[in-house]
Amino acid sequence: MSTLVARPGIAEIDPYVGGESAIRGRDRVVKLASNEGALGPSPKAVAAYIEAGKLMHRYPDGGCVALRSALAERHGLNRDRIVCGAGSDELLSLLCRAYAGPGDEVLYSEHGFLIFPIAARAVGATPVTAPEAKRTVDVDAVLACVSEKTRVVFIANPNNPTGTYLGAADMRRLKDGLSDSVLLVVDAAYAEYVERDDYEPGIELVDSAASVVMTRTFSKIHALGGLRLGWCYGPPAVIDVLNRLRLPFNVSGAAQAAGLAALGDVAFTEESRRHNATWRAWLTERLRALGLSIGDSVCNFVIVQFPATPGRDAEAADAFLKERGLIARRLAGYGLPGCLRITIGREGEMRAVVDALGEFVG
Repeated sequence: MSTLVARPGIAEIDPYVGGESAIRGRDRVVKLASNEGALGPSPKAVAAYIEAGKLMHRYPDGGCVALRSALAERHGLNRDRIVCGAGSDELLSLLCRAYAGPGDEVLYSEHGFLIFPIAARAVGATPVTAPEAKRTVDVDAVLACVSEKTRVVFIANPNNPTGTYLGAADMRRLKDGLSDSVLLVVDAAYAEYVERDDYEPGIELVDSAASVVMTRTFSKIHALGGLRLGWCYGPPAVIDVLNRLRLPFNVSGAAQAAGLAALGDVAFTEESRRHNATWRAWLTERLRALGLSIGDSVCNFVIVQFPATPGRDAEAADAFLKERGLIARRLAGYGLPGCLRITIGREGEMRAVVDALGEFVG
């Protein structure tokens, strides 16, 4: 018998389970479970990915110089304060590894991204959840949960799976309430979808403090989830730590090429944003007309609350949709067992969802 023992906390991790992609007995399905871009990736990104295949025998640029330069130009940032990763998940995990460990606490909101507690437990830290108010991060509740053991605070803004967000003033109040010894990580994976005047993705906070990091992803509006590409912007000292921790070639050459092309295809990004805004509003209106409870979302998904009545609850709705080849996301793992999350898809997919749920509610 082996006497190997894993680090404390690892055995307590509930492995992350992504949205379902298949339904037994069905060859064709409509997947609306993982917040993937409705229009798919930019054709220019696809072409760049294919072209990059000719060089797959070469190691990629370990510093992602061209991609970081393009990100810096697009967002008005210092290239040297950007780090790219194999999805923002990698960067979130590295930040926990760098700044938290056994005996420390990692704080996040009640319905926050499931990677946050996984990253905490992986380094032996204790995840702590702060209550939300109306499924929105509650600044006062977060600050009330901060202790002398708190090392990292994760805030997804906007938040997945609730689709809610905090305005710039609230985020500033949160930062001002934290000690400089606590790292505030703003996960802005859905920033490109937000069309609210009071929203700021985190760049201003990073520029005004030495203990704030913003993470972003190419998986959502750029629809490159299959390539695993993310980035972060932070203070020089934190960026230096991340560059020491990350693996030398953590982002593939194909991902870099596709990401660079996607970033450059501004017209396609705008088309994706307009499509999302149009069909998110349409889906919200239609489902509310059916009597379903839907929160206001600023992301590329909506969250639908079902009654607790057996046969009319979220579990029954999920099964009903699957019978029609439609895959939504159950949210029990996020503490929302009565809800389904539905990604904004193409027009035909949205109409199919409304027709099916109309039939379900009778």
